[in-house]
Amino acid sequence: MATGPEHYVEAERLERQANTWMDADTGWKGGLTTAERLAYRTADLAAAQVHATLAGAAAAAINDHSHAEGGMPLDDFDAWVKVAGVWQRKPKGGED
Repeated sequence: MATGPEHYVEAERLERQANTWMDADTGWKGGLTTAERLAYRTADLAAAQVHATLAGAAAAAINDHSHAEGGMPLDDFDAWVKVAGVWQRKPKGGED
């Protein structure tokens, strides 16, 4: 399971990697056909999009509780922080 920031970093990494496929003329990548390189590039971009979407969902959800009106319930906010955030709410009165 990755946090929102980890998804964001992975999306950026995959996008950079996708841009290297078509110019890869050396090493094992140099032996690939144009169609194979395009397939790898497409797969990397699709994976980057998934990670970017997850990062955006995490950022929106974690930010939602801070709204004075209509923010998500605190229990939902805590659940989002637990799975997608890097900050952890301090337990209340010794609770885990």
